[in-house]
Amino acid sequence: MTENRDLESAFDDFDGELPDSVDEAAVERMRAVATILDESVRIPGTEFKVGVDPLLGALPVAGDVISAGLSLYIVVESARLGVTFTTLLRMLANVAVDVAVGSVPYVGDLFDAVWKANVRNFELAMEELTKPPERRGSDDFESRDVVEIDVE
Repeated sequence: MTENRDLESAFDDFDGELPDSVDEAAVERMRAVATILDESVRIPGTEFKVGVDPLLGALPVAGDVISAGLSLYIVVESARLGVTFTTLLRMLANVAVDVAVGSVPYVGDLFDAVWKANVRNFELAMEELTKPPERRGSDDFESRDVVEIDVE
């Protein structure tokens, strides 16, 4: 029960409302992945939280590959939910920065703890999904292209 409350409170500052057309179960899965990877454990005596991502980074090469794969889940799920191409590119850039800098020994693990690419990506997806459909992509050039990815 406490874990569920922590999951819900992790994004308390999110004030948007999801349209009925958005799969809420998918959003909850994305929220769970972001929380587990970036903010699952509070450091005692502080308000700072870390997740599994910096711990995975301690495993040379394999840890960064696993972390990137888990991070891409949020991007793929966002694409499936109809997030615009431009936002997906921003999300991919966040993952790329996380992997590139995160693979530097020692410094990368500290960077992973602070950068929180998964929380950033979840927030980008929520910003996009809570916009009215006619406004999606309006801040992103003049394109309203949506990327669809079929996952079987």
